Amino acid sequence: MATTEVDTGRHHIPVIDRMMELLAAIEREPRGATISELAAAVHVPRTTVYRILKTLQSHAVVRRAAAGTYTLGPRLRSLSLRIPDHELAYDLAAVALPHLKKLSNDIGESSKVSILESGATVVLVGVQGKRDYALTVREGQRLPIHAGAGSKVLLAHAEKTEREAILRGPLKPFTERTFADPADLARELAKVKRQGWSADKGEFSPSVHAFGAPVIDSSGRFLGAVSVPFLAGADAARLEVIRRSVIAAATAIGASAPVGREVEGGE
Repeated sequence: MATTEVDTGRHHIPVIDRMMELLAAIEREPRGATISELAAAVHVPRTTVYRILKTLQSHAVVRRAAAGTYTLGPRLRSLSLRIPDHELAYDLAAVALPHLKKLSNDIGESSKVSILESGATVVLVGVQGKRDYALTVREGQRLPIHAGAGSKVLLAHAEKTEREAILRGPLKPFTERTFADPADLARELAKVKRQGWSADKGEFSPSVHAFGAPVIDSSGRFLGAVSVPFLAGADAARLEVIRRSVIAAATAIGASAPVGREVEGGE
């Protein structure tokens, strides 16, 4: 029978302990803290704090403002998005990436997989397209949940209570095409779920259109949304190529997702 070792600290690396204490101190100061303030907070010499912060800054784990204050950096956001869901027990971004690369290579446009997190759309993983004027996608970017192709897929497949809470608004109108009326959005979401894909004809930005499709694994579980944003003005044939490619990529990701894996350490 396995036993659980009590952590007495004898296997700890002191500099990592100091680093974690510094990150916790920065976390408590969302507006930022100076080196002197952090040194006082963690009771560590200023020179040690400086060296740790410079190392963390080089990895984008912390960010230094012009005023000399430090805040948590963007690398932490991208790392947090790669934490496997406790029910999935695998990295969806890693599963999706090769399929997104193929999708973007095939059509030349940027592509991404997004998830619903705390009432917003969050880009989990993205691939930059090589086509002229391909739009930029950024991992960790937060987008409105009620506007856009991927967002509508996520909201259409969200838990009923969460979807209804979002539909109660307020729903900000970004353009004249935004579904800012709850009844109109509810009808649009029903259509998206029924047909298995979504289209955005300028809901968040007038010049940006997109197609989206749900990622559903072989057990029927909804995992996220694939979407491809592109500049408005594509002809009908091009639109159909993008739409079909998005659906195919979402289907391929769902088919590749492991099913029935137990969570490490679970019963």
